[in-house]
Amino acid sequence: MQLEFKNEPFTNFRLPENKEAFQKALDKVESEMGREYDLIIGGERIKTDKKSKSINPSNTTQIVGVVSQADQALAEKAIQVAYETFDSWRKVEPQARSRYLFKAAAILRRRKHEFSAWLVKEAGKSWPEADADTAEAIDFMEYYAHQMDKLAQRHPLTRIPGEDNELYYIPLGVGIVIPPWNFPLAIMVGMTTAALVSGNTVVMKPASTTPVIAAKFMEILEDAGVPAGVVNFVPGSGGEIGDYLVEHPLTRFISFTGSRDVGLRINELAAKPRKGQKWIKRLVAEMGGKDSIIVDNDCDLEAASQAIVASAFGFSGQKCSACSRAIVHQDVYDQVLNRVTELTKALTVGDVVNTEFYTGPVVDDKAYNKILEYIEIGKQEGKLMAGGEKGPEGGYFIKPTVIADLAPDARLMQEEIFGPVVGFTKARDFDHALEIGNNTEYGLTGSVYSRNRAHLEKARSEFHVGNLYFNRKCTGALVGVHPFGGFNMSGTDSKAGGPDYLLLFTQAKSVSELL
Repeated sequence: MQLEFKNEPFTNFRLPENKEAFQKALDKVESEMGREYDLIIGGERIKTDKKSKSINPSNTTQIVGVVSQADQALAEKAIQVAYETFDSWRKVEPQARSRYLFKAAAILRRRKHEFSAWLVKEAGKSWPEADADTAEAIDFMEYYAHQMDKLAQRHPLTRIPGEDNELYYIPLGVGIVIPPWNFPLAIMVGMTTAALVSGNTVVMKPASTTPVIAAKFMEILEDAGVPAGVVNFVPGSGGEIGDYLVEHPLTRFISFTGSRDVGLRINELAAKPRKGQKWIKRLVAEMGGKDSIIVDNDCDLEAASQAIVASAFGFSGQKCSACSRAIVHQDVYDQVLNRVTELTKALTVGDVVNTEFYTGPVVDDKAYNKILEYIEIGKQEGKLMAGGEKGPEGGYFIKPTVIADLAPDARLMQEEIFGPVVGFTKARDFDHALEIGNNTEYGLTGSVYSRNRAHLEKARSEFHVGNLYFNRKCTGALVGVHPFGGFNMSGTDSKAGGPDYLLLFTQAKSVSELL
């Protein structure tokens, strides 16, 4: 019997031995910069003429890797291979599939610093942020392996005389996995392994800005012995192969994490049946947020201020759970705003290969330009308190930005920016703060700082977000501890890292035998 699930610990980089080990991993990764990576379909490595360069966002002159790109013919090949492989993979015993995940997790644990170093280089994550990403990937694999073991057990049903009744959870089929760039290891690993441990086969189209990390993870699956064709690595542009994969009649489900607009388009395309399709396609989607921290007039103001800064500017605000809105009671508004401004101005920004910097770049030139445009909008809608400008040269650096005195319906308070920008708005009282907290089309995370128990209980029932936190920051969900997923335009409320997540990749079959 397997041990109970326990979260992977984070690395203490204050210890010299850990810092030295991580530096060695960075040196190893540095020596591998610029290598080429092939498609992997049915275990076959395929080079293509069309390639894409992955760029280090902290140093835009550095090529992380060169990745072959699939066309529609290769996308078709991947789906056909996955479909053929499904016939054998679905018959593998659930506990045997779980053992592949336990093995892969063990391999990743041994290569933890190496993968974190790739995250520093390709995603621009600081050492602690990268370490947490890798730890979460390990957690996802071990947690879903445990959950599959439980799901495979005999389920309690109401028994009647003269019949033997059982309920099984069987896999769906071929899944298209489209992971995000902001957690290019953890979320990619979680989405992929949840599908495969449930007995499905996968066509994985990695994020275009972070494909090397996904290619390196394919090495781990191969090392763990996952059969060829169970996971097929098919990088390519959304315009070239994205719609094709989603629309294909053999596609049984799509697992997607990304923007609202892309998620809605996938939902629309998946809803239309194609010739030869025998099922309603299932969509598992997480589509972002516009997340708030509410600060009541009776709370620990220093803790609230620290939480706003950590939630808004960790990984340069590039988390769907990031705090982009601070909703503060009018009695303490100035005090909290001034403290957050002070803390923000003290943050350092630069190439996160160096530990002296708190946070690094945004992911690419498109994000860079979009965020700078939003900052200019914010300057017109409110009062600039900190940041509001570009960071150092050489990478996609933007200084952490605080904009105050925004109206609740301002663009900066309504639209997802996905960058190091937080807006402040003033609430008359707690009811008004909750009203503002619920006034967006999203409903992912939220946090409330208050000592007033009645207010916390009111928020518990009325703050309409999928992940609600009291007197702590709104980022940092842990696998198995904080099942993660939101309401409304934040997605399908598929709780990643939760006890019911694997049900999304299975279907229930009831079997009754007359005795």
